[in-house]
Amino acid sequence: MNLIPLPAFSDNYIWLLHHNGQALVVDPGDSQPVLDALASMDLVLDLILITHHHADHIGGLSALTAATNAKVYGPAKERMPEGVIPLSQGETVAWCGVTFKVHDVPGHTSGHIAYWSQPEGMDPILFCGDTLFSGGCGRLFEGTAAQMLDSLDRLSALPGASQVCCAHEYTLSNLKFAKHVEPSNQALIDYDARCQSLRAQGIPTLPSRLDIELKINPFLRSRQEKVRTSVQNYRPTSLEDAAVFAVLRQWKNEFK
Repeated sequence: MNLIPLPAFSDNYIWLLHHNGQALVVDPGDSQPVLDALASMDLVLDLILITHHHADHIGGLSALTAATNAKVYGPAKERMPEGVIPLSQGETVAWCGVTFKVHDVPGHTSGHIAYWSQPEGMDPILFCGDTLFSGGCGRLFEGTAAQMLDSLDRLSALPGASQVCCAHEYTLSNLKFAKHVEPSNQALIDYDARCQSLRAQGIPTLPSRLDIELKINPFLRSRQEKVRTSVQNYRPTSLEDAAVFAVLRQWKNEFK
């Protein structure tokens, strides 16, 4: 199995997984990077996975389905283009001997889903769209803070070795905020230095790993005392978990 992030637009990644000449892609907002990769590597696209309905995740579907016979799967609780096979919590998709388990992760959108798999001989793979980013999480466009917190809790329970394959290169911006929230977090300081070096060389910071995110991502650490103290210093709020998380997410929205 080979896992590749295909750059698209200004900061998107379309994830490509290929094996023995077969390929799947995740959230192809633009068809051209996918078509170019298929041609250059002589691959046949037979599966497309969609996490949510935003245009930068589904915009390339029509061109790709016209050019291939790929099956397309997407969230059951969101409006999808015609022909997309609906999936929801607990359902699975099989491809090249790999089983992808579906997790409902509302928050960024109301019906967002994620896909988790354990390919043989590889670390597990988590395709999480715009729910979990390295060092951050998605904006709450349609869901609530309580929903997003619950979604992140469920992703956090996955194996720590899971490769976090999110859909945007937001890492450095997220880490700038994270260091403001937890300035003494040495794991975060070290991770930021590593990511700064990668981006200086034009290398993606992704995939990250879930066990790393649990050490450095404030949105996975919103119950940690230092994070809660920073949130209260920024804007006093109820100590209820979802209330703290809501202020943390709003703080990130306002952070410059």
